[in-house]
Amino acid sequence: MRKTLIAANWKMHLLPVGARALVAGIREAIDPVAATLAKDREVMVAPPAILIPAVAQALAGSSMLLGAQNMHYEDKGAFTGEVAPPMLQAYGVTHVIVGHSERRHIFHETDELINKKVIAALQHRMTPILCVGETQDEHDGGRALDVVLRQLQRGLENVGDEHVPSVAIAYEPVWAIGTGRTATPEQAESIHGAIRGAILERYGRGRADAVRIIYGGSVNDENVDSLVSKPDIDGALVGGASLKADSFARIVRARTC
Repeated sequence: MRKTLIAANWKMHLLPVGARALVAGIREAIDPVAATLAKDREVMVAPPAILIPAVAQALAGSSMLLGAQNMHYEDKGAFTGEVAPPMLQAYGVTHVIVGHSERRHIFHETDELINKKVIAALQHRMTPILCVGETQDEHDGGRALDVVLRQLQRGLENVGDEHVPSVAIAYEPVWAIGTGRTATPEQAESIHGAIRGAILERYGRGRADAVRIIYGGSVNDENVDSLVSKPDIDGALVGGASLKADSFARIVRARTC
């Protein structure tokens, strides 16, 4: 059985005091039921890179996992402003978001670059959360599935059969990120099913069944139940709603299928 993954992407928000307070608020809300939740789900928070040390301290003793929003694919070198995988590992980072639409569209990251980050994360035994998703124009033009499957194929290039279950896929329609618009559960499930089908065709049934495919795009405490109750939606990548302890705690407790 796949464990549900509820992942918080704080993006470029908060200062150390606020980050520690947010973690404390989330812990206060979910720690009493953490043992029960741990049976079928994982909870991860991804702060800005500069806040990772503070958040790592705030998470000490918690079952919550620590993630990063991005990383470079090299272990070290002349890459000003970048963060290397070993630097993240030094603070206990277990997951890294790669290929988020903001990285693709604002910072012009290519499928090839994103694939290098996927490979690097796996080499360092971190879970890459590979983001895929179509823009509004691509969605309206009926090209959503073509775009998503192309990003998936290129993102998983050279990922061996034995490693693919360690990759999480996040379907994030760009038109739904930060807009208040959300794909209907049926729309999301259709894309998620197609993603799983593509993984099945390439890697086989067992590995396709093991891969977690989560949904992102204006997920909140009001719509999360209807999303994660679908059989191919294995959790959520949460943006704005993860910046409030009460709303994120409610999302963590979402009713799954």
